[in-house]
Parts: sequence; C-alpha cells; structure tokens
Amino acid sequence: MRIERHDDPAEFFARVAPFLERREAQHNLQLGFRTRLEANRHAFGASDPLLYAVLDDGGNVTAVATQTPPFGLVLSEVDDPAIVDALADRLAADGAELPTANGPVAAARAFAERWARLTGAMPSVQTEERIYEADTVVHPDGVGGAMRRYSAADRPLVIDWMRAFFDEAMPGSPEAQVEQFVDGRAAGAGSIVLWEDDGRPVSLAGHAGETPNGSRVGPVYTPPELRGRGYASALTAALTAQLLERRRFCFLYTDLANPTSNSIYQRIGYRPVTDVTVWRFAAAGAS
Repeated sequence: MRIERHDDPAEFFARVAPFLERREAQHNLQLGFRTRLEANRHAFGASDPLLYAVLDDGGNVTAVATQTPPFGLVLSEVDDPAIVDALADRLAADGAELPTANGPVAAARAFAERWARLTGAMPSVQTEERIYEADTVVHPDGVGGAMRRYSAADRPLVIDWMRAFFDEAMPGSPEAQVEQFVDGRAAGAGSIVLWEDDGRPVSLAGHAGETPNGSRVGPVYTPPELRGRGYASALTAALTAQLLERRRFCFLYTDLANPTSNSIYQRIGYRPVTDVTVWRFAAAGAS
C-alpha cells in the first residue's frame, strides 16, 4: 500500500476519477468538488486542500480521502480496513485539523476511533445519512403552485430560510455563512429554486456538485408552518425532472433521523444507495 498526497487538483482528479466514477452515487460529494477545485484550489477556503490517493502494490487506486478546509474529511468507499488506519496515520503526521469526517458507516467509525487515539480528539456522531439516486421522477398529485427561478428580490427571504435550514439540519457547518452561500448559488455555483403557491414562496431547493453523469440536489427547506402540504416533494420532483433533462442521475442526502424526508423522496422516484456517517471531533476536555 502507498499513499500519495497531491497538491495539484487537476493531477489528483486525473489520477482518482476512474476509481471514484465506478461508484458515482457513493462518491458524488468528492466528484462534485472537481470542477471548482481545478478552477481554484482555494475555492472552498484559504487553506490548501488535502488530497490523498491510496494505491495498491500494482499502482491501482483503492481509496480516496479529501479535505477542503474549513470543511471536514470525506472518505471514499474503502474495501480494506487497513487503509483507514493508514490514512488516519498519514493525516495526523501531516498535521491535519479535522472538524469532521464523513464516509461509509464502517469506514467512518473506524477512522473516528483511530483519529481519537492519535490526536486525543473526542468523536461523536453528528448525523447518520443516506444517499439516494433517481433517474426518473414521479410528480406528486394535488399540490398547488409551481416551481420558479430565484431572483435578486428573493435574497432577504432566502437568506432567512437558509439560516433556519442550517440551524435545524447542519448546526456549526462552515456552509452556514448564509450570505456567501446564497450569493454563490445565485452566481452559478449550483442553483436556487422556489415553489410558489398563491403568489408567495413556500419552499426552497437547489442543486450543486455536478458529477460526470449527475447532479446533487440540496438543500431542501420548507418553513415549519408550511410543512405537510407537499411543497417540498413537489419542488424536489420538479427540480429533479429539470436536471434530468441534461443529466442521467440526481443524487441527494437525507438525515436518517427524519423518516418523513426518507419516505417522501422515495415516493417521487429516489432509490437508496448507501448510508454514510458524519463524525464530529471536539478537542479533549471541550464541553
């Protein structure tokens, strides 16, 4: 086994893309980094990204680990448990600072345990998630309204809704710089769309992170007082259908603690692919 660290994103993705693309849905997050990192290696923050490829004795890529600070580590599918320990050892030796680690359930747990032993960090499960994939859409019946594009006039409302989304679903995430997040999506780093009923916005969705054949849908948010009316289902279905006009697949993540979202996405055509866990690391002694 050999671990390569790459400084050049273009060189790195040329090396690892064939491995990642064999399981495109599972690796949609890492594949979704590619275009932005190749255009600007500091697209996600001022610190250099950490880009690792694990190779077997024949020079074949067997695992990938990426970090785009201030975000956490993302692990690929890993078939050999020894790879996880080797990656943790290398990241610790390289002085990596990891707020989180995200990956397949068993691999992420093994990494979190090894990282705790190496660094003294206190690991805890932040979220348990499921990746879904769709190549067709079933539009829900009886939902009033229609999807429309985001406009500059929507910015104050969308910022408020995105702040509420992050507080509810992803507290403490670096993405919670909501003005920057919204303006980036509006400028073309993905999209924002709204569901409008009776002349007012009632739900929000978007997409980002395009892979060779797919797009990742998210976030999806409906204010609590407007939930239970099918708006999020209808909006997600409409956005997915629009994306599938030019892409083969759409992907999305759900929180396994939310049975409602897992149910509604399956009803509109999404199929479960795999489960992942996000582990958060707190400094030893932190409350």
